[in-house]
Amino acid sequence: METKVNIISDTEHELEVKLEYAEIKNEIEDAYKKERKSISMPGFRKGKVPMAMLKKAYGESIEYKASEDIANKKFWDVATEKDIKPLNMPSMTNLKFEVDKFLEFSVKYEVKPTLKLKDYTNLEIEKPIFKVRDEDVDVEVNNIMKSKATFTVADVIEDNNFRITVDLQRIDEEGKDIEGSKSTNMVIDLSDPKVNADIVNNSMKKKVTETFQFTFTDEHMHGDHVHKEEFVYVATINKIEKINLHEATEEFMQEISGKKAKTLDELKSMTRENYEKYYVDQSDKVYFNSLLEKIVENNDFKPSDGYVENIAKRLFEAEKRNAEQQKIPNLNEEALKENLKPKAEWNAKWQIILENIAEKENITVGDEDLEKLAKDEAEKTGISADKLVKYYKDAGRLESMLEEKVLEFLKANNKVVEVDPEEKAKKEKAEKKKTSAKKTKETTKKSENKK
Repeated sequence: METKVNIISDTEHELEVKLEYAEIKNEIEDAYKKERKSISMPGFRKGKVPMAMLKKAYGESIEYKASEDIANKKFWDVATEKDIKPLNMPSMTNLKFEVDKFLEFSVKYEVKPTLKLKDYTNLEIEKPIFKVRDEDVDVEVNNIMKSKATFTVADVIEDNNFRITVDLQRIDEEGKDIEGSKSTNMVIDLSDPKVNADIVNNSMKKKVTETFQFTFTDEHMHGDHVHKEEFVYVATINKIEKINLHEATEEFMQEISGKKAKTLDELKSMTRENYEKYYVDQSDKVYFNSLLEKIVENNDFKPSDGYVENIAKRLFEAEKRNAEQQKIPNLNEEALKENLKPKAEWNAKWQIILENIAEKENITVGDEDLEKLAKDEAEKTGISADKLVKYYKDAGRLESMLEEKVLEFLKANNKVVEVDPEEKAKKEKAEKKKTSAKKTKETTKKSENKK
């Protein structure tokens, strides 16, 4: 057998293979045996036609039909031998077969490009450190308590420990109703700290059927300018209810905490711990996402279209399954495919960069890693290690373990810069306002100069 790999581009190779007829004789004979089972001739039942008669009558067509299957099999034999790992389904570009002489074929396939990696270590990446605030814990505990609260219809709003049902009507500067801007029977919990302060303050001492006004201010960046818009509403009170929280007895605390807390203080402590674990997890995710985004940016390249398409298909199938599980109706598949394209391209880049980092840094995973993992899991689950190893291989666990090792390497070789996200947001907002004010001033000055 003669083989030759042609380098068409960084991402596309072609394998040429030439085999003497004697090298595929066994496969040809197997093809005859397979075809013989379904062929009958006068005087002979299916599967009983003498081989000599079969070859004489159908030999050439059987062998030509078998040649493509043989070529496909031989390609994968060579790929295994030469450690060729196509990124997509290879395509046969040439097939030439002559009975009793030879079989030649060429196969094109996409490959992982070898990148000249740069700037993937010694980076300084911000990591937000989210702080658990006492007020957040109090709000969450209060929400847990309110999940079991009872409500008593009342005549007047005495404090913020009430919920009200209102109709909302937006009005213009002249106090007239804006058509199409009415919402009915909106339930507002006045004890919720996220509720507009105007609503809470202006509704105090009000009764059913009475009205009050409040202003909602929307402030956002419009280009380089801070845009502020105010909306005025009139609320008509339809119903007033006092919120009655359950007494914080030991029995009640165990009920709402899943038997993890017996007192209000223990519930608060448990809630704080849950917040802390969640924040640590989110902080790590933000850090790693920022790190990987920076590494991909530093090593940007154009991945092959076929590889991106394969990843896009996997992402689409995963989203489709999730939509079916969530019973999401009328899924727009074409829009979903379009929306997934940027994600598929980014994932293709990252996967190739990851494998290049692994090769450059000699980071590997093998059967011994799977066996160690299976041994540990077997002790916990009672499933045999052999079954777990097979399951891991079928599920592509080696690939995920390689990514885990690469991420650990990157974590150890890049610098974390801890930042307070609230302080950072304040500074960024102040800078934007400062820039906006400066541009407004410059625009005004230019306008005055023109005059």
